[in-house]
Amino acid sequence: MTVAEELPAVPEEAVTAAGPENSEEEPIEQRKNGLYPGVSDELAENMKSGWADTELHDLQPVAQAEQTAARRSALSARFPGERLVIPAGNLKTRSNDTEYAFRASVEYAYLTGNQTEDGVLVLEPTADGHKATIYLLPRSDRENGEFWLSGQGELWVGRRHSLTEAEKLYGIPASDVRELADQLREATGPVRVVRGYDAGVEAALTDKVTAERDEQLRVFLSEARLVKDEFEIGELQKAVDSTVRGFEDVVKVLDKAEATSERYIEGTFFLRARVEGNDVGYGSICAAGPHACTLHWVRNDGPVRSGDLLLLDAGVETHTYYTADVTRTLPVNGRYSEIQKKVYDAVYEAQEAGIAAVKPGAKYRDFHDAAQRVLTEKLVEWGLVEGPVERVLELGLQRRWTLHGTGHMLGMDVHDCAAARVETYVDGTLEPGMCLTVEPGLYFQADDLTVPEEYRGIGVRIEDDILVTEDGNRNLSDGLPRCSDEVEAWMAGLKGSQG
Repeated sequence: MTVAEELPAVPEEAVTAAGPENSEEEPIEQRKNGLYPGVSDELAENMKSGWADTELHDLQPVAQAEQTAARRSALSARFPGERLVIPAGNLKTRSNDTEYAFRASVEYAYLTGNQTEDGVLVLEPTADGHKATIYLLPRSDRENGEFWLSGQGELWVGRRHSLTEAEKLYGIPASDVRELADQLREATGPVRVVRGYDAGVEAALTDKVTAERDEQLRVFLSEARLVKDEFEIGELQKAVDSTVRGFEDVVKVLDKAEATSERYIEGTFFLRARVEGNDVGYGSICAAGPHACTLHWVRNDGPVRSGDLLLLDAGVETHTYYTADVTRTLPVNGRYSEIQKKVYDAVYEAQEAGIAAVKPGAKYRDFHDAAQRVLTEKLVEWGLVEGPVERVLELGLQRRWTLHGTGHMLGMDVHDCAAARVETYVDGTLEPGMCLTVEPGLYFQADDLTVPEEYRGIGVRIEDDILVTEDGNRNLSDGLPRCSDEVEAWMAGLKGSQG
């Protein structure tokens, strides 16, 4: 990349990205160790002119504009007479003067479709509801030099949409976000803000909001996402379909992973995620051998060996932030050993029971309970824990090897709707449009002396993304085989196709 230290110096009279009215307060500063000592008056004047008009005039609304409008209407109805402030968030420093790739807050993206940093959605109360305004940074100022002198100017990080363009894209009146803090400080009446994303916005509202009331706003927006609309279901299916192709990519390069490490698997899947989507939806778990027993193994720096299992837990995130979350446990050499198959088939049987329990009107906990019962029966049958089964379940003794819950809601977050109330989520009832994972597992740690040696170091998880339908469920990720025989045939077919 071009080093940021190459930014030229700025003359004292130059104004800033914060606007002419604030030029004396926040000058665009020269980077320490910059190679240029300053900007001549002639160069500054030259850079102001000679640029074509690049305004975009034929923009169409984003694909989810109709849905985001409906979501804002529901939010307005829930909090009448209150000003609601939902920030996108700001860039976060990775190291020195480089930033992490920006991802807008889920609440903001869900309500606007916009994904740019520093954006803020404000719903201002009116007599018959709310007036929505999206506050954004406008195009970089060419008159004051910000577009080429600021580290976040458009010549450095790319063109931004103008406010007029943003209004066309998102169907919301747009204003300059640099004016928002003053407006919020002067605001009267009840206000709620989604916390944790924009410290400047929160500071402007510090004497107007309470943690309890703000949490109610966050909870409402989390619960609003429990039932997906048709647009969201379509995006989830896109994410899953790309993920299926990413798993196929991995199987085709397992020989290269054996020659290198788990990182070859991570990089292979990431390529698919970046080509077809926005990113991976979470850190890919590429766990070979005993690493499969570490639930969130994301170091991905271990060896990949023939004869071991590979637990691959990964998901592509679409350009609209919807993510898949799929796991398969694959034999690196294409064939399960006898003990690997025994454990795998038990997990598969448990997942079958869990998926069968996903249907409208069922309790959310039902699929977890069904899968845990099957796994417990297997553990008792194998003599790894003393029965009867009911006793083991009552005491939770199976959890030494099953470890985690059997699933979670899925959507714009891999663990979606996490702020929802317990009574509407874990203790709630399934409805058509909900999407969740079913992912039982068995994990026998390499140092677990309570199990026979042949089990140690084997970790198996099978995970699919399940949509609740009117008459039952639909497995969005059924493009990937699940039962052991089909997995082996699928892997052989992919490797054979390469030849």
